[in-house]
Amino acid sequence: MALKVYAEVYGCAANQADGEIILGLLEGAGFRIVSNPDEADLNVLVTCAIKKPTSDRMLERAKKFHESGKPLLIAGCMVTAEWKAIRKIAPSAVFIGPRDIYKVVEVISSRMNLECCRTALNINSKLGLRRYRRNRVVGIVPVSEGCRWARCTFCIVPIARGPFFSYPMSEVVDEARKMLEDGCREIWLTSQDMGSYGLDFGKNMLPDLINEVARLQGTFFIRVGMMNPIYLSPILDDLIASYLNPKVFKFLHLPLQSGSDKVLRDMGRGYTPQLFKKIVEKFKTLIPELTLATDIIVGYPTESEEDFEMSIKVLNEIKPDIVNISKFYPRPGTPANKLPRLPSRLVDERSKVMTEICKELSTKSNERWIGWYGLALVDEVGKYGEMVCRNASYKPIVLDTKRDLLGKFVEVSVVDATAYCLFGKLESTLS
Repeated sequence: MALKVYAEVYGCAANQADGEIILGLLEGAGFRIVSNPDEADLNVLVTCAIKKPTSDRMLERAKKFHESGKPLLIAGCMVTAEWKAIRKIAPSAVFIGPRDIYKVVEVISSRMNLECCRTALNINSKLGLRRYRRNRVVGIVPVSEGCRWARCTFCIVPIARGPFFSYPMSEVVDEARKMLEDGCREIWLTSQDMGSYGLDFGKNMLPDLINEVARLQGTFFIRVGMMNPIYLSPILDDLIASYLNPKVFKFLHLPLQSGSDKVLRDMGRGYTPQLFKKIVEKFKTLIPELTLATDIIVGYPTESEEDFEMSIKVLNEIKPDIVNISKFYPRPGTPANKLPRLPSRLVDERSKVMTEICKELSTKSNERWIGWYGLALVDEVGKYGEMVCRNASYKPIVLDTKRDLLGKFVEVSVVDATAYCLFGKLESTLS
């Protein structure tokens, strides 16, 4: 009888890819994936450490799994970024860092005294490994590991993910090709910072990579992951040109973090609000239908009321579609961890104000899509079984049907909108 494994995977697209690889390798070794931890012979927790509330959640889940008495594998960023904390909670667990996930079968076989496979794979790449995808439509392709900039005072990612290196373009493209052959219709190019891809080879190769993946056969979309503004100026024209390819989602994730020059300097971000706005303005001029996502940290220790107002001003100027708002929390091992924090009540108040402003911006942005008619790809099943599709601008459109259309291209008309999504009427199914 096959042993059963249950997994919870948290965090970014890179973490999701790690979770798929871990489960894929275990499945290949004879484990059966189940959806209930009570059924499992082995539990897997792929952790995220980017924010303090998420880290706390990881510790809660680790404790719960540990108390079950079943073998537990803990992977992800907390293994390298908050090793002492997670080990204290689950001392009997098996731990695998982000760079070592290909060893999962070996370490689990040893831990559970199994005869699956006790020889480690002699590799240093996450490309080409077996996957277990819960969403058969989306193929997540890591293009690099680690953060090249690694100077942000608040960020734990360099500690968690290690030194930067890019995967060779041929290997990335080949991975995307295999995923398309396996039935994927969305390719997510992901990393800790897409904007630095290839710099360790001597040249920023992001536009070239996008173009090469877009040349692959088939009907599909490409989603380009988050990129740091500091690396984009030399490649901006070529990058926008690559985005004009009809296979590329018109979706730009560009983190602002603060609208204040001073706070950005204190954060060690390496760019100014002016550079950020210049990039956004050029993108929107050439791609008016662009969906812009950005990130804001509220309550950084040196943020004054004037600095906070500057952030609001920039957001009102660029009118992003999506804003990921985070309250500042100190992370262990980072320079900002040593700074005196602002009063929590003040941070809460600023966060509430920022949230309301961004919700209004998102609502107005989405309302402009009411009446739109066009092509979209069904790439998700909603919480209640409804089909969710995305158009070329990566706008999520909740359809008026629960019929299984996952992976199908459809024609849809948008009839309503909220701050978080559009609502559409299914007009026809194309493929």
